[in-house]
Amino acid sequence: MGGNSWWQTGPYESDVAVAFRRAQEAELASDDRGFPGRTIEELWRSEDWAEFIFTGGTATVLDQIRTVDPTEPEDGPYMRPLTEEEVRVWCPHGRPTRAEWQAALRADSYLDDLFPRRGLGRCTVLYEDGAPAEIGYWGVTAD
Repeated sequence: MGGNSWWQTGPYESDVAVAFRRAQEAELASDDRGFPGRTIEELWRSEDWAEFIFTGGTATVLDQIRTVDPTEPEDGPYMRPLTEEEVRVWCPHGRPTRAEWQAALRADSYLDDLFPRRGLGRCTVLYEDGAPAEIGYWGVTAD
C-alpha cells in the first residue's frame, strides 16, 4: 500500500507547536477514532494507537507526534514547518494565502517538493490581507 496525502487548516498561533497541538486537540474532539477519553500524549504512548497510525492513520494532524524544527532531518512521524526558502518555491512573495497554498498542493509540478515521504507532515502559516490568519497542515499517511 502507498500512503494517502491529506491537508487541513487550523487556527493561527505565533508558536507553531502550540497551534499544532491545538489543531490536534480539536481534531481528536471531533472524532476520537475509537480511542475515547485519551489525550494526544496518552494516545502516542499507546501501542494500539501506534499500530492504528502506522497501518492506516487518520489522514489528519493526529498522524504526527509533534512539531520539529524546520531544519531537522526527515524522520518522524513529525510535523515540520517549511523553511522560508521552501515556501518561496511555490509562493515567491513568501506570504501564501489559503488559495495559493491549495493551488500549490494540487499542482503536479510542486507535489514532489511539497508532499513529504510517508508518515511525515508539513505546515506553514497562511495569510489573509497580509496578516497571519491560519496554519496549513498536510502530509502523507504511513500505510
